[in-house]
Amino acid sequence: MSRRKLHREELELWGKVAETAVPMHPKRTKTKDALRVSKPAPKRAVEAMPNFEISARAQAYQPAHDVLPDIRERVKKAPVQMDKKAHGKLKQGKLKPDAKIDLHGMTQDQAHPRLTAFIMKAYQNQKRLLLVVTGKGKPRDDGGPIPVRLGVLRHQVPQWLTTPPLAQLVLQISEAHLRHGGGGAYYVYLRRQR
Repeated sequence: MSRRKLHREELELWGKVAETAVPMHPKRTKTKDALRVSKPAPKRAVEAMPNFEISARAQAYQPAHDVLPDIRERVKKAPVQMDKKAHGKLKQGKLKPDAKIDLHGMTQDQAHPRLTAFIMKAYQNQKRLLLVVTGKGKPRDDGGPIPVRLGVLRHQVPQWLTTPPLAQLVLQISEAHLRHGGGGAYYVYLRRQR
């Protein structure tokens, strides 16, 4: 919004009001020249923008409502606790699991105690590499306002493995290789018994 120029009568009236005012900060008083209306600066010619690229400064799209990243990303970003050479073989699917549990079709209430018992028994039997098959989950939408993630067990199993009593037994969790189930299964590498 541009300012309009003050008329001569308005400037005289303002000058009278300003003479009667007591300055709050006497050291910082303005001169009468400051009361004059300044002319707007002349417009400059528009300069060409050097090195302009479309979307050069654009931010990457971030979904606004998703609080946690996908389970695959969280498992991949977890620090490697086991031997790096063995972890490399594990990611390539070259290691054969010592035991396997399939949780397909189970509810959370059914799967959690079975998984806990399976891992504790495998630890007692000194097994190191386990395969936990969760499945990828069925696409379902109950029509509610809150979005539901695909694969409830697929998201819950890593959380169960990182909380007591299983956290003390589990050394590493990793997504399984395609030959062992891919995104619908996890490798669970257990600690050595002491």
